[in-house]
Amino acid sequence: MSNYHPPFNADEMDKIIHNASPEQLAWLSGYLWAIAHKHSPLSALTDQVTTPAPYQMPITILSASQTGNARRVAQELSHDLERLGLPVRHVHAADFKFKKLHQEQYLIIVTSTQGEGEPPEEALAFYKSLFATKKPVVDQLHFAVFGLGDCSYVNFCQAGKDIDQRLEELGAKRLLARVDGDTDYQALSTIWRQNIIDELQKYLQQSPHSTALESAIKTNLVVESSQYCRDNPFTAAININQKITSRDSDRDIRHLELDLTDSNLKYQPGDALGVWYQNSASLVDELLQATKLSAQTDIELHGQVLPLKQALLEKLELTQNTPVIVEKYAKLSQNDALLTLIGDKTALRDFCHTLPIIDMVSRYAGSFTAQSFVDILRPLTPRFYSIASAQDDVGDEVHLTVNVVQYQIDDKTRTGGASGFLATQMPQHDQIKVFIEHNDNFRLPNDNSLPIIMIAAGTGIAPFRAFLQQRASEEATGQSWLFFGNPHFTADFLYQLEWQTYQKDGVLSRIDLAWSRDQAEKIYVQDKILARSAEIWQWLQAGAYIYVCGDANRMAKAVNAALLHIIMEHGQYDEEQTNNYLDELRSNKRYQRDIY
Repeated sequence: MSNYHPPFNADEMDKIIHNASPEQLAWLSGYLWAIAHKHSPLSALTDQVTTPAPYQMPITILSASQTGNARRVAQELSHDLERLGLPVRHVHAADFKFKKLHQEQYLIIVTSTQGEGEPPEEALAFYKSLFATKKPVVDQLHFAVFGLGDCSYVNFCQAGKDIDQRLEELGAKRLLARVDGDTDYQALSTIWRQNIIDELQKYLQQSPHSTALESAIKTNLVVESSQYCRDNPFTAAININQKITSRDSDRDIRHLELDLTDSNLKYQPGDALGVWYQNSASLVDELLQATKLSAQTDIELHGQVLPLKQALLEKLELTQNTPVIVEKYAKLSQNDALLTLIGDKTALRDFCHTLPIIDMVSRYAGSFTAQSFVDILRPLTPRFYSIASAQDDVGDEVHLTVNVVQYQIDDKTRTGGASGFLATQMPQHDQIKVFIEHNDNFRLPNDNSLPIIMIAAGTGIAPFRAFLQQRASEEATGQSWLFFGNPHFTADFLYQLEWQTYQKDGVLSRIDLAWSRDQAEKIYVQDKILARSAEIWQWLQAGAYIYVCGDANRMAKAVNAALLHIIMEHGQYDEEQTNNYLDELRSNKRYQRDIY
């Protein structure tokens, strides 16, 4: 066996497999299987099933995802249509060739919304092109939009609304009315997918190979790297749960290390970990006392009958209030003050953002049944955390950097649901249900000789710890530059010794730190960026990739403005040329953001 040589270049094959997404690996598996069985009936369909011309397929499903939900709905619809034999392709918004939009016949869009109503990161180029002064020709286009959002935000599903309205304004024909899904979107998306199928069913009848295509698609082999996913999470042990801010810090930030042994879960730097958590038992007890409901009362939830306390602990969101919940509770409790409040939309939004569900129920009591109460609540959904480790470095582990959300309401301290669960309710060596959420829009360059610039504030530092672990394990030759900001040097310098070691070893070429509260004048990462504008421009000219991770509404916007200033000043561009330059960086994956 020692003299065996594979019939192909093993290094090249390893490189292809390492860089492939799960969807690409699944496609490759089916494609190679079909070739290997070239004498089977499938061989006659190889061209039709596995090598379609990119712009000859009449149905395109475009997903614009921030945390993976939109991508998941799009994948489910794609699989639905494939099983019916309909020619379909699923494209991530970042990979969609907008200049060929006029060639599309049917475009189904599933998009989330982030920040103050903006489209997700991967859809920014698509969104800007759609609203550009030069209008695309879409007279032949039929479209449908499914929006995903969170009704606790003012501009609920705004990205989906904007795209839907714009396509109609441009003259495209709507297949279905737009649908807006909240965090409990699953049932709604199932109905919507069936409605899409009903509209497109005619393609199955028109295709001369429909029966054979359906058989071929169902026969293709799909090799999954792991059986664990969102709906079947892996139970991981927590090996380390360590506070990494000092006792003088006003923030409780934890470093967690989870054991993935025997899961076969694979992740890359830039991916996120989905965490299923439980509500605090003390919070549930306080809620039961405030509502005067019995813990053992049976309620029905999605076809399952279970005790009220179990539902509140494991199945329902209790820490995030929303205008919809306040409105429903006002009608349920028939509280006069709340009924008056819901007539003022601005006051209603302010109310739900400042008063959690438990405090609302405590202050505005009412009489109702257990079933009617749980009916106004939203289902518990997983929280996502940027992974703070590189698997090539840590093996069967995954690391997180978690900020424990805490705030005062009257004389009581309230804690975030997931962060509190991870930090204080999960003793070391306890277990938690997790899954990997891949993020192909936040990736290191394939060529590790290229320079990278990493910009973060607070726990936004997490993915850059993974980036440098990866670069160290690869012995990358490219330069690395880190900008990091937090309130205080002595209290909040997260992973300080690791950055110093990376600098000493040459993995981290430069580091600039912004401590906003260590002096009279507040200094943020964008200030440090502007102070190094000439050097940053030189790095950009040398092919540098820029990464931003952290708060979407403040830090990320300020950093974006600083980059535009640098490009305009040192490139000597006008405003349009400056914006085009940054857009070009984004389209070439040289400007990537993981913001929240």
